[in-house]
Amino acid sequence: MKKGEVYEGIVEKIQFPNKGLVKIEDANVTVKNTIPGQRIRFYIKKKRKGKAEGQLQEILEHSPLESRPPACSIFPACGGCVYQTMPYEAQLNMKENQVKEMLDAVIKGEYEFQGIRRSPEEFGYRNKMEFSFGDAEKDGPLTLGLHRKGSWHDVLTAGDCRLVHKDMTDILNCTLEYFTENNVGYYHKMRQTGYLRHLLIRRGSATGEILVNLVTTTQEQHNLSAWAERLLALPLEGKITGILHILNDSISDVVQSDNMQLLYGKDYFYEQLLGLTFKITPFSFFQPNSKAAEILYGLVREYLGDAQGMTVYDLYSGTGTIAQMTAAVAKEVIGVEIVEEAVEAAKENAALNGISNCRFLAGDVLKVLDEIAEKPDCIILDPPRDGIHPKALPKILDFGVEKIIYISCKPTSLVRDLEVIQGRGYSVEKCVCLDQFAQTTHVECVVLMSRVEK
Repeated sequence: MKKGEVYEGIVEKIQFPNKGLVKIEDANVTVKNTIPGQRIRFYIKKKRKGKAEGQLQEILEHSPLESRPPACSIFPACGGCVYQTMPYEAQLNMKENQVKEMLDAVIKGEYEFQGIRRSPEEFGYRNKMEFSFGDAEKDGPLTLGLHRKGSWHDVLTAGDCRLVHKDMTDILNCTLEYFTENNVGYYHKMRQTGYLRHLLIRRGSATGEILVNLVTTTQEQHNLSAWAERLLALPLEGKITGILHILNDSISDVVQSDNMQLLYGKDYFYEQLLGLTFKITPFSFFQPNSKAAEILYGLVREYLGDAQGMTVYDLYSGTGTIAQMTAAVAKEVIGVEIVEEAVEAAKENAALNGISNCRFLAGDVLKVLDEIAEKPDCIILDPPRDGIHPKALPKILDFGVEKIIYISCKPTSLVRDLEVIQGRGYSVEKCVCLDQFAQTTHVECVVLMSRVEK
């Protein structure tokens, strides 16, 4: 087997995240963006140390698991949904098996694996989406949507994306139509010239409140009032509460703000979870699947158990949703989050909900832990996708708390951290999966660990 050679084979299984395994010459080749049972043609992209990675060229035969038609018009070219032709139960079973296989490989001793919980909504569940402006082919007409799979340049118009509520695709289509009519171009990343960059839409699942954010450069000047008026005239199920113009001249292709101008309404919206109300600003972190988040927080409360009289650390606390959910059963919850905007939102939301036993601190977990006088009785960890910083994890474990709850959105990061945590005297008691991102490769995990070595 050599680099560049073309092979055909059947995808035997999928390892997280979306690594299809094909056996060739008694060796496993991983090929991304595949489904178990597909017969595919691929070429060897990388080969080193006995491992080979293939690049998918063509699906020769569909899998027996692909029993339903695509839900949107740009599948499978778009990189957002990989599994939408699979029945939802098959997706759940596959993700559950992926996680259990990884956990079984690193967890020492017996533990209770509690399977996977489904998303309450299979489609239309995302409360936030970042769409990009661009074109689908070089110098083609303006597009607005998601990047073509494996491409940094091509953008496919996601006019019927099924991951979001129809209100959001109606706003997308209206926006694309308006700027096409007015011959407004997009920002070319290579040339570093142009105007339109991103359309960020957030919508409260419970409230129906919508915040629309248009991200552009400052290289051109356009009167956006007519665009805003056209949006406000749309017959939406929900209601637009704010329209913002965000200015961003950064070279990197990220949604960020150098300056913000309010075109209509307010620069925030409200969402409700489990009887609590949360004010969300354009860049606040909030779980992207509101109804699944309620299940997630219920699981955390269940794993926490009776915390009366206990001080709980909520590390990587975001806008403080977990802290506020657990405050009802704890003496005090202290949240630590590096994004200052999120910390301010957490403080405001706690006040909004009448919660007085939550405190939120802004800063890097590694540094802030040295500044807190109160020692924790329990620690909740909800780190970013890459897991806990290797320097921060030992400091967290130095507290020697009796119970740790780890929430992970990337199982590969979780299992890496679990090895370190177990090595410091903790055992895994329970683990449950949650499918927050139906149709995609992602899966959430919640793990309960207890201290066994003093």
